[in-house]
Amino acid sequence: MAEARRRSWRSAVAAALACALTLAGPGSWSAAGAQSKLPALGDTDSADFTVGTERKLGDEIMREIHVDPDYIDDPLLLEYLETVWRPLVAASRSLGNITADIDQRFAWEPFLVRDPSVNAFALPGGFVGVHLGLIAITATRDELASVLAHEMSHVSQRHIARSISGDSKRSLVGLAALVLGLIAASRSRSPDAMSAVVAGTQAGTLQGQLNFSREVEREADRVGFQVMTSAGFAPGGMAAMFEKMDASMRLNDFGGFPYLRTHPLTVERIGEARARAGIGTAAPRVSVLEHTVAQARARVLMDPRVDALRRWQSRDADREGNAADKLRALSESALASSLLRDWARADTAFAGALAIVRASPNSSARAERAVVLMQAQSQLDRGAPAQAAETMKAYATDGSRPSLLLDAQIALIATPTITPESTALKANASALQTWVAVHPDDSLAWSALGQTWGRLGVPLRSIRAEAEARYALGDLLGAVDRLRAGQRLARGGGPVDFIDASVLDSRLRAIEVQRKQILADQHATR
Repeated sequence: MAEARRRSWRSAVAAALACALTLAGPGSWSAAGAQSKLPALGDTDSADFTVGTERKLGDEIMREIHVDPDYIDDPLLLEYLETVWRPLVAASRSLGNITADIDQRFAWEPFLVRDPSVNAFALPGGFVGVHLGLIAITATRDELASVLAHEMSHVSQRHIARSISGDSKRSLVGLAALVLGLIAASRSRSPDAMSAVVAGTQAGTLQGQLNFSREVEREADRVGFQVMTSAGFAPGGMAAMFEKMDASMRLNDFGGFPYLRTHPLTVERIGEARARAGIGTAAPRVSVLEHTVAQARARVLMDPRVDALRRWQSRDADREGNAADKLRALSESALASSLLRDWARADTAFAGALAIVRASPNSSARAERAVVLMQAQSQLDRGAPAQAAETMKAYATDGSRPSLLLDAQIALIATPTITPESTALKANASALQTWVAVHPDDSLAWSALGQTWGRLGVPLRSIRAEAEARYALGDLLGAVDRLRAGQRLARGGGPVDFIDASVLDSRLRAIEVQRKQILADQHATR
């Protein structure tokens, strides 16, 4: 599996470079093409690597990452990550770090990677990857926010563009080395892997491109600290995270801290973080319980092997610690037991977790909701949709992505055959259609919509939604195949809605044009 994963991430590099090298023609690197004004360090080289070029490079990388087996779209965990990320984006905008040009052109999108190593990484175009191992090691939302704010600052300060540009004679080599270095650093668990990458690509010149310079790291710390505190997170979060990673790496790294090999900690950086924490404005107290549930979920999901799940399941025997410690242990046991299909033990752990949340003086409504939605998913997984619907009834119409997708799953399992008059299915189709109109890149929502339309007996809409789900994952060929199947169905002589058929034809033409452009870009670099 490891070799397959490496091949998948190598294909991401190949696809990204096919696009980027085409874009990097003489006109692309001219100062006249610059689209952004860069703050702080004063390196004007990045003006040669335009905002549009950077976003297109990021999109090409993400197209391959989306189909990697370790890319994970967990609605509940991703929703929590977004609750930390969105305030940081808003604060960065208000501080002027995210300027109008990059605000509109960049994605500003975090995503999850199923990997137990402690790592996070920024990619071109505003994408930030977060390993589940990073969430698993953080004790508070403030610690997680410090890493996200740091990575966001690499993007907003256009450090990636600075690394890619530079001397025009080596700009393309620098681009290739940077992308390869980012991917290798983000996925490697071996301290020797980065050295091997560097050795294979002119070590002396490219070492400075693969790892952000000390000055750049310190700028990202400074800007990131300002962003996280402006967003309302505790000033001590960054220092606490640095100290935790430093201590853990010195004691038992074993390749589990790739973040510290691409973002090396120094005594100066830790000291500056401590100093800033001492003068920062105190943040309002926030219950830690929601983060505790997210931390527990990340720990269980980051390693799905049976022996690992059994270790997490045994955590229900832990009785020591404060409310957060007990909640973490019971949440880990409940989720692991559900994945092992030990339903009775899962129910006992869920009940214990809910009792702790409700009895805690620092009770958190969002923590309770997270546990309830996990419990409803567990009930659904055992084939009890009515029980799951009753469990999540209070949150079924809260408008959130996890509730929307879970409610759709419940209705589909409760209605196993084509039922055109199902009220529940119609309501879900309407809600999902509204959601994807605002979030067209949500593959899970499109997939749920496709299944729902199919169960309602509307095949063209079902096929179109399935195609959009493939497209959202970057599988353009798969999307084209589904749309062509829809065309064949429409021409088969049965009853067809003219509007549905026209929408399908229009999407097929648009996606085929995009595919041809990508293939042309790749061919031009050979």
